[in-house]
Amino acid sequence: MTTRPAHPRLVALWAAVALLSWGSAYPIVRVVMHDIGPVPLAALRYALAAVLSVGWLLYERAPLPRARDIPRFLACGGIGISLYNVLFNTGEVSVSAGASSLLISSSPLMAAIIAVAVMGERLTAWGWAGSLISFAGVVTIAGGEPGGLSFGSGTTLILGAALCSALYTTLQKRLIPTYGAMATTAYVLIVGGLVLLPWLPQALATLPRMSTPNMLGVVQLAVLPAFVGYAAWTWVVGQMGVARAAGLLYLLPPVTLLESFALVHEVPEARTLLGGVVVMLGVFLANTLGRAPVGRMPHGGE
Repeated sequence: MTTRPAHPRLVALWAAVALLSWGSAYPIVRVVMHDIGPVPLAALRYALAAVLSVGWLLYERAPLPRARDIPRFLACGGIGISLYNVLFNTGEVSVSAGASSLLISSSPLMAAIIAVAVMGERLTAWGWAGSLISFAGVVTIAGGEPGGLSFGSGTTLILGAALCSALYTTLQKRLIPTYGAMATTAYVLIVGGLVLLPWLPQALATLPRMSTPNMLGVVQLAVLPAFVGYAAWTWVVGQMGVARAAGLLYLLPPVTLLESFALVHEVPEARTLLGGVVVMLGVFLANTLGRAPVGRMPHGGE
């Protein structure tokens, strides 16, 4: 089932929805982890997201995944949801929300390399230069965090999460034309919730000791960054292609810095801001001079 490519303004709107919802997750995760551990938080968050997904699939009477697509759904949920959130939450124990978003912004470079190597997508020389400049900014940020870039530090865990995000962005692209953005996201979230299920009892045991604001924070994390954010981003990737859509993720750090200040009054350090300037310079180069012509992927019809 295919439709014509969507209007660019509609693509921009849904990209903004994804970025704004994801940006809010960085500070809220740090706050909620005062009451609950990193992995139990991931389990509780995606158990709720999985319940929402099941409800939506039943309401829409969405078709079940075909047998040949099940391994790809399992990989998307296991890598892009479960492993990503375990690494990300654990890394954010020691890394600030703003710095975490800048580290995650290395994901577009990783996704672009994967897309070029495996899927035949192309970036121009300016695209690669912009990506490398942005990655240099990420390294600047990482060097100022506890443990630096040493193995097992918070920064390396966040970079591992960035790699998971890049792999997820690439893997889920082929599912969109068949199932649509929402159904693809719903099945991926269900897989992610099931993989994290062993930690759910620990999370439920923590609930009575959690404050009401932090309980509401978990609900917000399940509904907006998880369900809505992933669905919006999946749709955008289906319209733009992996390499071009991944470049938009460079906009996530400034969005996160603003939301972190607004929500938890987190003020970034000078080194973080310097790294952010370098990242945004790379964004400008990649987005204005770095786009190679690519064929659009047909939307699956939502």
